[in-house]
Amino acid sequence: MARSEYRSSLHEPRRQIPLDDESDVVVCGGGPAGVAAALGAARLGARTTLVESQGALGGVWTSGALSWIIDAALKPGIMAEIVEALEAAGADTPVGFPDFSYDVERMKLVLESMCTAAGIRMLFNTDVVGARVHEGRLQAIITESKSGRIAFSASTFVDCTGDGDVAALAGCQFEIGHPQTGQLQPMSLMALVSGISVDEMHDVIIANDVVRADEEDFSLARRRKISKHNLLRELGRAGFDPSYTGISLFKVHDDVFALMANHQYDVRPDDVGAITSATIEARREINQVVEALRLLGGRWSGLRLINTAAQIGVREGRRIAGRYHITRDDVMRGAEHEDAVARVAFGFDVHALTRAEGGYRSPTMSDVETRARPYEIPLRALIARDVDGLLMAGRCISGDFWAHSSYRVTGNAVATGEAAGVAAAVTNSLGCTVAQTPWAAIAKALPYQAERILEQA
Repeated sequence: MARSEYRSSLHEPRRQIPLDDESDVVVCGGGPAGVAAALGAARLGARTTLVESQGALGGVWTSGALSWIIDAALKPGIMAEIVEALEAAGADTPVGFPDFSYDVERMKLVLESMCTAAGIRMLFNTDVVGARVHEGRLQAIITESKSGRIAFSASTFVDCTGDGDVAALAGCQFEIGHPQTGQLQPMSLMALVSGISVDEMHDVIIANDVVRADEEDFSLARRRKISKHNLLRELGRAGFDPSYTGISLFKVHDDVFALMANHQYDVRPDDVGAITSATIEARREINQVVEALRLLGGRWSGLRLINTAAQIGVREGRRIAGRYHITRDDVMRGAEHEDAVARVAFGFDVHALTRAEGGYRSPTMSDVETRARPYEIPLRALIARDVDGLLMAGRCISGDFWAHSSYRVTGNAVATGEAAGVAAAVTNSLGCTVAQTPWAAIAKALPYQAERILEQA
């Protein structure tokens, strides 16, 4: 239920709670952005704590079983390290492409190994439930876990929760949803399936290393569109109409595939009742999709559902007010910034906002879809406007509805996370706020800035 739906209240008595003051930097959320933020801070000598609500690092990559990374190509620093580590771990990751698949279990191992090696203190199954702000600066967060209620202080905090939970608790202003209607992009629950093979499914799977004989000259985008169309046609043959008509089957291994088959519409990321209902509905639909395809027989007869994600995938949450607001115009003009921390190559991507819009992409994209250009994200979009001592990374950074649909993907989450972590560590070493820290001091520690200088030389 949404908080506004409760008609009664209970007074919680004031109490003293333990305060952990052993961190210079506290990163909230251990997904792609959070892991990169923690690594960026710890490798520069900051005592770093990483707080994660699930039982593994990776967020949507692992607990969300996404199995597909978008806009990772040509990203220097930690994103490149993760790709290299996945290759070395045998994750069947086809490199050299802007988007690629990966093995969820290998990803967990890679991320935990990287954070352990960096000396990061990781706390799993821990939720951030409160924030203490004093004289305009975030001083502490409050957590709940099996260890009870514990507060953590730090010189700088990084909100990598995806939905901007820490910033909202700290009183920061934010935007959410479409600017006119308030509608949000749909959520999707991922699944892993087996019992089929690449050789038999070549016409319906999305795989960078599988090119059909009659499609050698086709672009990656066109090949993927054909695969989606073919899979949707198979479901039609089975008499099933999915909520997501861009249904996709991604190759993870030759005998393991990731299935994206559903859209859950009009679900707010801050409404636990709605999220629960959406997850239940999505899991039921996934089972229906798998059963419908299996009943087709033939090459589908051995299809088995082996896992549904522990958490539903959220495309859109709060967009926290920062010191720069990335806009649709920035994306269309290919904006560049002196304080750039990442380059985004992924275009506008607004999924259908209602089932009536057709179940794939929203027609509201029609006037911007083909007009995106690669653009840069400035550090200012990662600095909270309303509270000192707080940075954001991932999809909750400061931007409008349209720009968010572009930078929200996980390759960019890693890049912004690393930048936020580096900025937090440098700020801590200088004993000031992020806004007071000279840009030159941060820039010299950023892989993106180093690469940018080489390109311009």
